[in-house]
Amino acid sequence: MSDKTLTRMDLTEAVFQEVGLSRNESAQLVESVLQHMSDALVSGESVKISSFGTFSVRDKAARIGRNPKTGDEVPIHPRRVLTFRPSHLMKDRVAAGNKA
Repeated sequence: MSDKTLTRMDLTEAVFQEVGLSRNESAQLVESVLQHMSDALVSGESVKISSFGTFSVRDKAARIGRNPKTGDEVPIHPRRVLTFRPSHLMKDRVAAGNKA
């Protein structure tokens, strides 16, 4: 597996190179897109990006868990979790990249 991580700065640089906006405008565009996605998720909406995947928020109910070390029962509080489900195209691209 690669140690490389795609960052906001990488996205900003890609927008700068591909679209031709200034670096500041590119950074503002990337921030704006990420802010819109975050706001939608916080409000409970799903974010679907065609050919990429869907981000959604799930509400998980309270349950009883178990400490694996001691075996003691521990209450797990209800919470909201962020999930990502990749599209079939994304799954195929990633799988094809592994074969190269």
